[in-house]
Amino acid sequence: MTATIGRRSTLALGGAAALAGAATAKAETPNEVEIAMLVPLSGPWAEQGILERLGAEMAVDDVNKAGGIKSLGGAKLKLLVFDAGTSAETAKDAAQRMVAQHPKLVGGMGCWLSTFTLAATEVTERADLPWLTLSYSDAITDRGFKYVFQTSPTANTQAEQIVPFLMKLAQDATHKRPTKVAIVGDNTAASVSFLKPIKSHILKQEKLTAVVDEIYTPPLSNAGPLVQPVRAARPDLVLLLSTSSGDDKMLADTFSEYGMPGSKLPLIGNGGHWAVPELLKNAGANILQDIMIGLANWPGKDLNALSARYIKRTGNPWFGHNEIFAYSHVQILAWALNKAGVANRKKVADEIRSMNVTDGPAVYFPGRHLQFDSKGRRVGAELVIVQWQNGRPVTVFPENMAVSKAIWPT
Repeated sequence: MTATIGRRSTLALGGAAALAGAATAKAETPNEVEIAMLVPLSGPWAEQGILERLGAEMAVDDVNKAGGIKSLGGAKLKLLVFDAGTSAETAKDAAQRMVAQHPKLVGGMGCWLSTFTLAATEVTERADLPWLTLSYSDAITDRGFKYVFQTSPTANTQAEQIVPFLMKLAQDATHKRPTKVAIVGDNTAASVSFLKPIKSHILKQEKLTAVVDEIYTPPLSNAGPLVQPVRAARPDLVLLLSTSSGDDKMLADTFSEYGMPGSKLPLIGNGGHWAVPELLKNAGANILQDIMIGLANWPGKDLNALSARYIKRTGNPWFGHNEIFAYSHVQILAWALNKAGVANRKKVADEIRSMNVTDGPAVYFPGRHLQFDSKGRRVGAELVIVQWQNGRPVTVFPENMAVSKAIWPT
């Protein structure tokens, strides 16, 4: 016997299907979309994490005030912040708790120190969670991972770019090329990556001799044993590859105490920690004067309005390296969510992999182009150099972003 479905039954079934479809659509269009930030908020790298958090919070507010994720019906971004702690182990543990306790996360950012990022992304990669990082170490994107996106120029790239710039700057200022360099750095992953090309070929290529090569384990308790050999060797410039503002202060202070302040001996740092308000407060403008810093990003003059809003919002004296990265990372995730049209981490990662834009989140990067290669590295990422001048870090390179000319200390 063949069953017959009447008109009323058909209408009832259709209504049920419509209700089920509406429920599914509602489930796939959440009111909030969770994104994560994992950064050091305690220990020697806490200042960097705090600044990143401030930048990310401002970006989330900006996205939400502008209507949220429009392809998801105006869903609001919700930022979940986690402390990476003081070691690779604590960073990895935090990452494990993060992915286990928050299965609805669609993406994340952070870790700051490359050593922490290497550990934490072992966890986020297994969870298929797209992860944006400013960390410099080449090793981060040399592992064949598919869900890690490195928005900074790698340490190798930065080393390749900064040394020729310094040599030209010195020659233009003194009519003489430097021949001797001192290297003082720690043994974290970013510093190791930076030094690899320096030692393998850049020194030879630029006809430089490393008269000092001092490596230490952070944090520093006494910089004297590192600075004394530099004083005796009389180099033409010093590369300071520390990774925390506490070590930066101790090194800058000790160079000054030994009669070698930045205004007489060219000191060149690397990383956003060299250009934070905490360092100015603790070391002082006179100690920092003329120190140059190689960075992965810094707001150019075209972002003055954004910088002014941040300064008014936080009371901090400038919008810098850590803040702009966090701000831009939130904007990238919002862009990818809008493109994906669904709060799904794999779809978000797909959109980031395929992006090739010169507007939207691209405006927060030098060159205004945002695209990632097969390794997850930003295509065409370039170095930015700032210099401490009159109590502020100011952009001196590249020329289209510069607000002041670089000064070679003599």
